[in-house]
Amino acid sequence: MSACEERYIGLMSGTSCDSIDAALVSFEEGRPTSLHTHNHPLSAPLKQKILALSKPGENEIDRMGALDRELGIAFAEAALALIDSSGLSKNLITAIGSHGQTIRHRPPSPTTPHPFTLQIADPNQIAQLTGITTVADFRRRDMAAGGHGAPLAPAYHEALFGSERKQRAIVNIGGIGNVTLLRPGTEVLGFDTGPGNVLLDGWIKATKNLEYDEGGQWARSGHIQTDLLSNMLTHPFFQSPTPKSTGREDFNLSWLNQHIEQSKKTYKPEDVQATLAELTARSIVDCLSQDNQSLLEELFVCGGGAHNTLLLERINHHLPNTMVCTTDALGLSPDWVEAVAFAWLAKRTLHNLTGNLPEVTGARAKTILGGVYFAD
Repeated sequence: MSACEERYIGLMSGTSCDSIDAALVSFEEGRPTSLHTHNHPLSAPLKQKILALSKPGENEIDRMGALDRELGIAFAEAALALIDSSGLSKNLITAIGSHGQTIRHRPPSPTTPHPFTLQIADPNQIAQLTGITTVADFRRRDMAAGGHGAPLAPAYHEALFGSERKQRAIVNIGGIGNVTLLRPGTEVLGFDTGPGNVLLDGWIKATKNLEYDEGGQWARSGHIQTDLLSNMLTHPFFQSPTPKSTGREDFNLSWLNQHIEQSKKTYKPEDVQATLAELTARSIVDCLSQDNQSLLEELFVCGGGAHNTLLLERINHHLPNTMVCTTDALGLSPDWVEAVAFAWLAKRTLHNLTGNLPEVTGARAKTILGGVYFAD
C-alpha cells in the first residue's frame, strides 16, 4: 500500500432489507477503487423483524434495542467475511463506514415539527467485533442542520461520476428510487423519486411468494392499467417540491391495496406488477423538468433495479433521446455503488470533510457527517 493509499469498508442494507452489501475500497489521491465485494444475506426471521419495525407497533423500544444489537453483529460478520474472502489483513483497513438499516424516516414537513430518521445496526458492536474504527449514523447530522438526511449519495456521485462535458443523471433504484443530476457548470441536484423496488418486491412476494421479479419477466407478461397508475401518481409526494425524501412510510402494500380496492375493479396480478414497474419508471422520469429531459444525454442506473431490464426499457421509452444503461459503463457495478458510497463518506468524516450537499438535502450548511466509534 502506497503512503497516500487508504482502504475502507462500506456496509449498506437498503429498503429491501434482504442482504448487507459489503465493499472493500481503496482510495489513492481521493478516488475510490473497489477491490473486493461480499453480499451477506439476512435471514428470513431477521428480515421480518426489520419489516415489523418499519411501521408503528407494540413494544417498539424493546424490539428496536434488541434488533439494533442483532443487526450490529450481522454487519460485523459481513465486514469480517469480506476481509476473510479478500485475503487482506484487517490491519490494512482504516475504517468501516456503515449506513445501517433504516427502520423509520420522517423528513421535514408541515405536519412533522420534529423530523427524524433512524438507522440501526449498533456501530459499537461493529467496532468491538471487528477491531476496526467504525463511522455510522450519517443521516442525522444533516437532519440536525435542517436537512432531510437524504439522499446522501449525490456528493459521492459528483466526485466519482461527474463529467465536464456530459449532462448526466445517476439513478439508484433500491427499495426507494433517487436521482442525482450532474450538469457541467451547474450545482448538483438530487432527490428521492418515489418507490423503486419496494412495491414490486412486495407484490410478487404477496401473490407468488417470490422475493423479486427477476429481470421484470412477470411484469412483462402483464398490461399497464392506466387508471390504477393515474390514481397512484396522485400521491402528494410526486407533486411536492425539492428537497424531498421518502420511504416505506409512504409507499407500502397497504397503500397499494387501498388503491386497488378504491378502483372497484379486479386486476390480474401480473397487470398490477406491470403497472408498478411503470409507476417506478414514470416517477423517475416525471421528476425531471422538461428542460432536464431535453438536455439529458446519459442516464446511468445502479441498485437492484438495474437488473430489471423492463424498468430500463420503460425509462428509455420516456426518454428516447437519452442513453440509458447501468453504471457498469462507468466502471462500477450497479450492485456496489451504494456500499462504496459509505466507504467514501467514512473517509470524508475521518478527514474532517463535509459529506452532504445542502442544495440536495435542504440543510442550512455543509457539515461533517456521522459518529466515529474508535477501535481499541
